[in-house]
Amino acid sequence: MSRLFRAFATVGGWTMASRILGFARDIAIAAALGAGPAAEAFVIAFSLPNLFRRFFAEGAFNMAFVPMFTKKLDGEGDAPARAFAEDAMAGLASVLVVLTLVAMAAMPWMVLGLASGFADDGRLALATDYGRVAFPYILFISIAALLSGVLNALDRFAAAAAAPVLLNVILLAALGLAALFGLDDGRTLVWGVAAAGVAQMAMLWRAAAKAGMRLRLRRPRMTPELKRLAIIAAPAALAGGVVQINLVVGRQVASHFDGAVAWLYYADRLYQLPLGVVGVAIGVVLLPDLSRRLRQEDELGGRAAANRAAEFALALTLPAAIALAAIPGPLVSVLFGRGAFGPEDAEATALACAVYGLGLPAFVLQKVLQPIYFAREDTRTPFKIALWGMAANLVLAIGLAPVIGFLSAAVATTAAGWINLAMLYRGARGFGQAARPDARLIARTPRILAASLLMGLGAWALAGLSADVLAAPGLRILALGLIVAAAMAIYFAAAAALGGLSVSELKGMVRRGR
Repeated sequence: MSRLFRAFATVGGWTMASRILGFARDIAIAAALGAGPAAEAFVIAFSLPNLFRRFFAEGAFNMAFVPMFTKKLDGEGDAPARAFAEDAMAGLASVLVVLTLVAMAAMPWMVLGLASGFADDGRLALATDYGRVAFPYILFISIAALLSGVLNALDRFAAAAAAPVLLNVILLAALGLAALFGLDDGRTLVWGVAAAGVAQMAMLWRAAAKAGMRLRLRRPRMTPELKRLAIIAAPAALAGGVVQINLVVGRQVASHFDGAVAWLYYADRLYQLPLGVVGVAIGVVLLPDLSRRLRQEDELGGRAAANRAAEFALALTLPAAIALAAIPGPLVSVLFGRGAFGPEDAEATALACAVYGLGLPAFVLQKVLQPIYFAREDTRTPFKIALWGMAANLVLAIGLAPVIGFLSAAVATTAAGWINLAMLYRGARGFGQAARPDARLIARTPRILAASLLMGLGAWALAGLSADVLAAPGLRILALGLIVAAAMAIYFAAAAALGGLSVSELKGMVRRGR
C-alpha cells in the first residue's frame, strides 16, 4: 500500500500545484473580465473543447486504453505495447482532426447548443469567435492524455500530473501580455488555450520517449485490438456523453440569467480544487493498479487498494466539502472579489459554491468505484447508471429553475452525483470483494466526518469573528489564510484524537514521500 499512497501523493501534489495556479489564473480572469459578456463568452469557448475532452481524453478513451495497454505491456513486452499505443494514437488523432474541422465550421450552433440564452445578444458572436480559436485544444490535449495513460501504466506519474500546470502558466502569461501590450483580454486568453494544448502534448511526448516509449505518428489502420478498444470505449463514451449532457443542461439554464454562466464557472473552480487533487489522483493511480491485481485474481489486494483509496478520499474531501458549505462567502469574496468582479457576483458565486461542496464526496468516491468496472472492461454498466443521473439532473435543473433560478443547475449537479454514487456502489458489490468496505474503513469514516464537522464549526466561528478584517483590502488574504490554517489544525487534531487518522501512519507517509 505504501507504493499506492506514494503514487497518490505524487499525482495529488502536482495536481495541487496546478489547482493553486488555476486559482491564480481564475482570480486574474475574474479581475479582468468579471462576470460580463466577455467572461461568459470565454467560459463557453473554453468549455466546448473540454466537453469533448471527456470523451477522447481522460474520460472514455483512456479508461478503455489503460487496462488494454497495461495488459499488453505486462504480457507481451514493450514493443507490442508501443505498437498498440501508436495505432491507438493514430486512430484518435484522425477522428479528432475531422471533429475539429466540423466544429469550427458549425461553431455558432455549438455555442447555442451550450448556451441558447446567447441567441439574442452579442455574446453569440463573441463566443463563436473565441470558440474557433480555442477548439483545436481538444486535438492536442487528447493526444497528451493518451501519452499520460502510457506513462501511468509505466508507473511514471510525475510528468503526466505536472502537464496541466502548463495550461495555467500559459494563461497567466497571456493575461500578463494583454495588460503589458494593451491587447484584448478575452482574445489573448483563447489563443493561450490553443498554445497550452501544444505545450502539454510536446512535454508528455518527450516524457514518454525518456521512459522508453517513443511513439511515432503512423497512418491509421483498423487492427483487431483497435476494434476491441473502440468496442470497449463506446459505452464509456456514451456514459461520458451523459455526464456532458448534465453540464450542458446546467449551462443552458445559466445562460438565461445574466452573469450566471460566469458565477457557476467560478464556483466550479473552487470545488474542483479538492476534486481534482484527490479525485484525479485516485482515478489515475487506482485503475492500472486494480487492473493488475484483478488480472492476477488478487481479490483481497484489490479490496485493500479500493478501501485505502476510499479512506484517502474521505479524509481529504469531507473536510473540504464542509468548509465549502460553512464559509463560501469569505472564500469567494477574498479570492475573486476585485476589479470587475463585484459584491453581487461574489454573493451569487458563494451560493453555488456551497451547493457544489455538498456533492464533493460523491464526485470523488465515484473515482474509487468506476475503476472497479473499468478494470474488468465493463463500461456498459456505468453508462446505464449515468443515464439515471442524467434524468435526475435534467428534471431538477429545469424544474427548479423557475423557483430558485440559476442555482437549480448546482442543486441538480449535486443531487445527480449522489444518485450516481449510490448506483455505482450497488452495482460494484456484485463484482466480489473490491467494493466491499473493510473494518478499518467502516470504523474510520464516522470519525473523519465528526472531525470535519468540528472543523467546519470552527471555521464558521472564526470567519464570523474576522468579518471586518476579511473585508479589509490588503489584510483579507492573510486573514483567510489564517482561518484556513486554523481549520486544518482543528481537523487534523480532532481526527487524530477521535481515531479517524493515525498519527503514525501520517508520519510514515511523510517519511516515505521523502
